[in-house]
Parts: sequence; structure tokens; C-alpha cells
Amino acid sequence: MAVTYTGVVTVTGEGRNGGRVEAGDGLLDIRLAIPKELGGAGGATNPEQLFAAGWGACFLGAVRRAASQRGISLASTAITVEATLTHDDDGEFGLSAVLNLELGGVDQATATALGEAAHQLCPYSKATRGNIPVVVNSTAVAA
Repeated sequence: MAVTYTGVVTVTGEGRNGGRVEAGDGLLDIRLAIPKELGGAGGATNPEQLFAAGWGACFLGAVRRAASQRGISLASTAITVEATLTHDDDGEFGLSAVLNLELGGVDQATATALGEAAHQLCPYSKATRGNIPVVVNSTAVAA
């Protein structure tokens, strides 16, 4: 397997509870905080938001690739990713995700097909397949 790219970040402090994330190239430097919804102070990002951002960006790339492979032109693309921290009755934490994809310039059947194809292509989707519950909602929108 050939390496295409490696993103490197260092997390310091107490992780999600007031930690800091810095990328090796200096382009990412952010604070972390526990969301108010979990009893934290809020005011900074958290691992679920970062995961959702990465997955959403990657997924749109996979959508564009799937469309290109099929000769389909997209007028617009947008995705809202919900990365949810869950916990079982025994207190163990997990994740679930909902990907809400909106594609302009195509009909509903094509939007659905492209969402399904992207879910097969996207490395984040591949990494989570069979590990967490994931729902992909694809919607055709007016361009």
C-alpha cells in the first residue's frame, strides 16, 4: 500500500477537557472543550465536531469522484454531518453518525445513487463501516 498523505496532529493537555490540537504544519491550532450539553464549559470545538468536519469534507470529495466517474455534472454540493457521542447502559461510549447530503443539478434517484457510491468510496465511511451506526440521507435540491 502506497502512502498518499499523512496528517499529523498533537493533542496536549487534558484532551477534550481543555486540551489543545496542533497540526504539524501549523495550519491547525485550536482549543478543545467539553460541550455545554455534556456539562462542560463549551466555547471551543470538540472531537465530535472535528470528526464530523473531516468526514464531511472527505465525503464530498467522494461524491465528486463518483459523479465524475459517471459523467454527471453537479451544480452544488453540501453536507451536514451529525457525529453523535453515545453511551450504553454499562457506561461505555460509542459513536453514531448521520450524513445529510444535498446535491444540486440532479434528480432524487441520482442523488441517492451518488450518496451510496460515495459511502463506498470515502475512507471515513470505509473506516467506520460495521463499527458504528451510519445513516446517509441524500437529497436532490434546486440548483
